[in-house]
Amino acid sequence: MNARTPQWKLIAFYALLAMFAVGFIYPFFIQIATSFKSDAAATDSPLSLIPNPFDAAAWNRIFGAGNGSAVPITTWMKNSFFITIILTLGRVFLDSLAGYALSRLKFRGRGFLFATVLAVMSVPGVALLLPKFLMVNYLGIYDTYTAMILPLIVDAAGVFIMKQFFDSIPVSIEEAARIDGAGVFRTFWSVVLPMARPALITLTILSFQGSWNEFTHFLVVTQSPEHKTLVTGLASLASGELSAGTQYPVKLAAALLTTIPVAILFFVFQRQFTAGANEGGVKG
Repeated sequence: MNARTPQWKLIAFYALLAMFAVGFIYPFFIQIATSFKSDAAATDSPLSLIPNPFDAAAWNRIFGAGNGSAVPITTWMKNSFFITIILTLGRVFLDSLAGYALSRLKFRGRGFLFATVLAVMSVPGVALLLPKFLMVNYLGIYDTYTAMILPLIVDAAGVFIMKQFFDSIPVSIEEAARIDGAGVFRTFWSVVLPMARPALITLTILSFQGSWNEFTHFLVVTQSPEHKTLVTGLASLASGELSAGTQYPVKLAAALLTTIPVAILFFVFQRQFTAGANEGGVKG
């Protein structure tokens, strides 16, 4: 839209944007409102944004303060945060190392390795579920935190992102560091990695979101209730495994808890994420 655009077109354009925004945000508000409704009210008026009557029984049950069997939400949250933090830190560090090696180090088979990374990115995740199950079962780590973490600790897409970003950094900067006596790892850690801050922020957000929302892998490699995360626990809650009846307020309250951490992370790093994506697009 430029300065000569007619006023009515601007009004129509922003009205259309507002309609799309409301369409995307409205389900989230329904989720919040329904978590404070009674089961009967949630069934009778599911689209109402005003709980009538206001009822916090769902939250009391989730945190063990109400009648009936409490939802083990604290166990799910602990598992989710533990697994997500470990996977995010591991992916950011290891993907950066692998991306730097593919970008800078000259060794036999480097092109083949990069082609393999691209090939792994093209394989649907569901096609790897059976090999993952067979692998963790063969290693004797089935239904453990190790099985939840180890197969996901390196991500092909993260390696690709970091490799492409490192390719855009001038080699002369590293040569100056090596003249001063810095080794390969010291150059990577102290010189190159700080310059990759936009890519690191992008990778951190994507890794956190992917690890937090992971479902199929955790479903395949675990079976005991103590290893459930918020996502797998929410699935068992939605399927009626933990309770009978619709239980919409309880389910949507648990879903709200699953949504909040990723939303906070994105809003906190929104500018850096957008800048990193734009910079990557320009340099690509």
